[in-house]
Amino acid sequence: MTTRQFALVLGLGFIVAGLAGFFPTPADPPAGLTQTHGFGHALGILPVNTIHNVVHILFGVMGILASRGSLMSARSYAQFVAIVYALLVVLGLLPQTNTTFGLIPLYGADVWLHAIIAAAAAYFGFARKD
Repeated sequence: MTTRQFALVLGLGFIVAGLAGFFPTPADPPAGLTQTHGFGHALGILPVNTIHNVVHILFGVMGILASRGSLMSARSYAQFVAIVYALLVVLGLLPQTNTTFGLIPLYGADVWLHAIIAAAAAYFGFARKD
């Protein structure tokens, strides 16, 4: 898979995840989450809310656009995703920030999924030379 293909696949995946998040399994929001609109668990295990879904869709659109540009745009997108998602992993592991300052739920299986995304994006953004 090339870096441009990765950007496209990840972008499409983010859009699917963002749309799926609008149909969560209902759940009680965690303490500290102030933005509870649309809160629930996507696939029964991944905490989401409306802001979370919109962010996924934005990352998806960015990925699709990056995949249609140059190799540098796809690589920059992968680097951006790697850095942002690595930071989200750290935030999700800390009890004080696992609601991303009250805006986005970020805990449990979501943290580990973000770690996998960050690692894959780091490979395509920093290590792969195609």
